[in-house]
Amino acid sequence: MGVSNTNSRRIDRLLAEYGESHQNHQNKLIHWICVPVIVWTVTALLWSIPTPAMFEAVPYLNWCTLVIALAFIYYLTLSFTLALGMAVISGICIAINASYSGPLPLWQTALIVFVVAWVGQFIGHKIEGKKPSFFKDVQFLLVGPAWLLSFLYKKIGIPY
Repeated sequence: MGVSNTNSRRIDRLLAEYGESHQNHQNKLIHWICVPVIVWTVTALLWSIPTPAMFEAVPYLNWCTLVIALAFIYYLTLSFTLALGMAVISGICIAINASYSGPLPLWQTALIVFVVAWVGQFIGHKIEGKKPSFFKDVQFLLVGPAWLLSFLYKKIGIPY
């Protein structure tokens, strides 16, 4: 089933295409758990990368917040309301990273959780019988979290 309606918005086409390989209930459930976890782990890994001294002049300026800013611009090109929702999610990730005080360094915890979550994702796609969407187009790594957010928006009546 191809998604080619030229009258639909780009975000609608991307979400529909992403959804084509996420039909199985078990795979969807796995994604509801693993995608948010992967989003956090990526921010945590980026948060952990040492920054140049020039970054120190601006509070919270690091590789994580720079990548989040770029992702926010990408989301703005798709949907203002989804971009706002992703900004809230990003803010939660930043708060977790900034307050982290676990037994392992943040990057080690994030790396372990990242690997476990991706194993879960691949199990979900094995159950689904379809490859992850990002194998076709890397932008689907950013579409996945927006796809989940779009379900929440629909449920509470927020247009995107």
